[in-house]
Amino acid sequence: MPLILTFIVAQSVMIRDPNGPIAYWMSMIPFTSPIAMVIRIPFGGVTAGQLLLSMALLVVGFVATIWIAARIYRVGILLYGKKVTYKELSRWMFYKG
Repeated sequence: MPLILTFIVAQSVMIRDPNGPIAYWMSMIPFTSPIAMVIRIPFGGVTAGQLLLSMALLVVGFVATIWIAARIYRVGILLYGKKVTYKELSRWMFYKG
């Protein structure tokens, strides 16, 4: 869903102002950066530092998401069939065992 939202915003806002604050922040947030940064690059104004920061944040977000999913899966796989609450998910993330 974030990628579709990025594409829609890109057609309306980012093409008019590719170096504006909305375009900048959407190209830094890991959920929207794969589309937003690719749209910004051809219009120019993207520095190498911005590109590297965007890629680094994307990699860090990927690794953090995988770590959280692995922690939840490790504990949650034992409770197959039980409905899970957000409170239980947060407990599973920090489970020591």
